[in-house]
Amino acid sequence: MDKLQAMLVFTKVVDTKSFAGAADTLSMNRSSVTTLIQQLEAYLKVRLLNRTTRRISVTPDGASYYERCVRVLAEIEETESSFSTISIPRGKLKVDVPGSLGRLMLVPELHDFHFRFPDIELMLGVGDRPVDLVQDSVDCAIRIGPLQDSTLVARRIGATAFVTVASPAYLRKYGAPLSVDDLERHVAVNYFSNGRIVLMDFLVDDEAIEVRMPSHLAANDGDAYLQCGLRGLGLIQVPHFLAHPHIEAGELIEVLAPFRPAPYPISVVYPQNRHLSPKVRAFVDWSAELAGKCDLLNIDNVRPAALMQARGKRHGAARPDAEGGALADLGRDDDAQNDEVGHLASDTHHGGRFGNSELSYRE
Repeated sequence: MDKLQAMLVFTKVVDTKSFAGAADTLSMNRSSVTTLIQQLEAYLKVRLLNRTTRRISVTPDGASYYERCVRVLAEIEETESSFSTISIPRGKLKVDVPGSLGRLMLVPELHDFHFRFPDIELMLGVGDRPVDLVQDSVDCAIRIGPLQDSTLVARRIGATAFVTVASPAYLRKYGAPLSVDDLERHVAVNYFSNGRIVLMDFLVDDEAIEVRMPSHLAANDGDAYLQCGLRGLGLIQVPHFLAHPHIEAGELIEVLAPFRPAPYPISVVYPQNRHLSPKVRAFVDWSAELAGKCDLLNIDNVRPAALMQARGKRHGAARPDAEGGALADLGRDDDAQNDEVGHLASDTHHGGRFGNSELSYRE
C-alpha cells in the first residue's frame, strides 16, 4: 500500500462524500478506491468511515486522521513548490479573517483574486470564532490589533483607529462627555470576548488607560454591539472604518475624540513553518495591495509609534475585531514592505462582527 496515495484517496473521499466522487477526481476506478480505503483502515486498525447504502460519514477517528492528512499533504505540496523553477500559486489556501474586514474589504474584491490566481482554491473563514492557525491547519490570517511574541510571522498592511461613539438619542438623554472622568456618569454597552469584558481604553496625556463604565448590557457579537449603539443603548467603542458611514449619516456621533486610543495595526500572519509558499505569498501581497487602496486603512494616518508602544505595554482581553498584546517593531518604516515583521503570538483570533457598510477605495 502506498501510504501517501492512501492518504490522498481518503481525503478525496471525505471531501466528495463518496467513493465515486473520489474516483472521478483522481481518475481511478471505484473498486481501487474502495480497496485502498479498506487497506488503510486495516493498517491503522481503526474505522475511518461509516458506510451505508445511501451515504458515507466520517468517524471521530476518521475526522482526526483527515485533519492530519490534509496538513501532511499540504506540507508536501509546499515543499515541492518551493523547489519548482516556476512557482505558480496553486492549491487549497485556508484563510481566516475578522468578520468586518472580511465582508467589507476582502469579499467584494474576491473576483480580482481569482482572476489573478485561478489555480488557488480559497477557503475563506469569516467571523468571530477563535482560530488556532496551526491546530486548525489555517495557512494565514488577518488580525486587527497588537499581538504577543510567538511562532507566527506578521506583515503589517494597515491600521485602524478606534472611536467612541453614541447615537443622537443617547446624547440627548445623557449629554456628551467632555473628559474621561465624565464617563462615570454615562452608560456603556460592553463587549466581551472569551467570557471577559473588554474595557474601553483612552489616551490621556499620552498614557493608555482603561475605564470600567456602568453598564447593563454586553454583547460578544460585533453586529449586535454596533446595533446597540445605533439604538441608543449606550456608548460603544468600534473601529473607525466601521463607524465612519454611520457618523457621515448622522446616526452616530463621536465623543472624546482628543482621547482616542492608539491605532491598532492590521497584519497578515502565518505560521513560521509555512515558509511563505507561493499561494500564501500571493494572498499576503494581494491583501497588502488591497488595504493600501483603502483610505480608512491608510498606514500614513496612523499615530506615531510611541503611542502604539504605550498600548504594547498593556495586556487584556481582545477588543472587537482585535487581539491583545504587543507588536514588535511596529514603528519601523519598512514594516509594510517586509514580510517578516516579527514573531507573533496568540494563535487565536477574537474578531467581532460589525454591521455592513462601505469602504472608500482610492483609484
